[in-house]
Amino acid sequence: MKFPRRTFLQLAVGAAALPAVPRLARAQAYPSRPVRIVVGFAAGGATDIQARLMGQWLSDRLGQQFIIENRAGASGNIGTEAVAKAPADGYTLLQIVTPHAINAALYSNLSFDFIRDIAPVICSARLAYVVVVHPSVPATTIPEFIAYARANPGKVNYGSAGPGTPQNIACELFKMMAGVNLVHVPYRGGAPATTDLVGGQIQVIFAPVSESIQYIKAGNLRALAVTTAKRLDVLPDVPTVADFVPGFEASGFAGIGAPRDAPADIIDMLNKELNAGLADSKVKARIVELGGTVLGGSPAEFRTIISEATEKWAKVIKFAGIKAE
Repeated sequence: MKFPRRTFLQLAVGAAALPAVPRLARAQAYPSRPVRIVVGFAAGGATDIQARLMGQWLSDRLGQQFIIENRAGASGNIGTEAVAKAPADGYTLLQIVTPHAINAALYSNLSFDFIRDIAPVICSARLAYVVVVHPSVPATTIPEFIAYARANPGKVNYGSAGPGTPQNIACELFKMMAGVNLVHVPYRGGAPATTDLVGGQIQVIFAPVSESIQYIKAGNLRALAVTTAKRLDVLPDVPTVADFVPGFEASGFAGIGAPRDAPADIIDMLNKELNAGLADSKVKARIVELGGTVLGGSPAEFRTIISEATEKWAKVIKFAGIKAE
C-alpha cells in the first residue's frame, strides 16, 4: 500500500516523536508523592540548612513535600550509600557537599563509587571558609600569622571537624603553600572545635562562615581571611588568603544529586526549578548569609566541579598523608 508523500511525512514525524511522549508525561506527572532529600550530616548544620532551603523551594513550586532525611555518619558516606542504592525514580535525592569529593580519595573500601553512582542535578552555591584565630594570637593578617607560625613551629594548633573534613583539608593545603608547621587537633564536629577556639584551647580554624560569623561579629574570634578566590558580601572587609598566598583557593560547594539512572527528564525538570529558585532574591540572600556565592547552571557543569574538586583534594590528601578515622 502506497501513501501520498505528505501522509508519509506526517506518519514519520509522528513516529519519531513517540519515544518523547512517555518522557513528557512522566515529567508532567512528577512528583506525584513526597520526595526525600537525604542529608548525610546532622540537622542544624550548614549542609542541612542548604538542603532545607532548596527543599522548601521545590515543595512550594511542585506541590509535593520534599522531605529532608538526615542520615548522618561516616563523613556523609552512610547517606550517600542509601541514595546510590535507592530506586532511580527521582523520589530519592542527595544533598551533595564538598566531603563527597574528598571521600572519593579518602576511602578505598566504599560500596559505591560517588562519581559513577550519583548523577549531578545542580550546584547551588560555592561555600567559603574563613581563617579565624583566637584574639590572643598576635596576628591580624595572614602574613603576620605566617610569621608567627614560622617563629613557633609545632606550637600552633588548628582545629577541625575531624580527619578528612574540609577544615582539615583546607588547612593542610595552606600549610603546604605557606610553608608553616601547624598541629592538627581533630574534633567530632565543627561546633566543639569552635567552642574550644573561643575558649583559647586551640589557636586557629579554617571554619565554615555559618559556624563562625556570629563569633566574628561579637569580637570573640578574629577573621584573618576567607578561602575563596574573591571576597564575600557577608564579610566585605576581610581579604582572601590568595591576596597573600598566590593561588590558594579552598572553597566548598553545595548542590543536589540523584541515583545515576534517574530519568533525564526529571533531572532536567529539577535543574530548571532549582535554577529558578537560585534567581529568587530571598533564596539568594539566605545563601549569602551562609557564606555562599550562588552558582546554578547545568548538571554537566556540576559534574565538572565535582571532578575538579576530587582531583584537587586527592593530591592534598596524598601529600599530607591524611587517613580516614
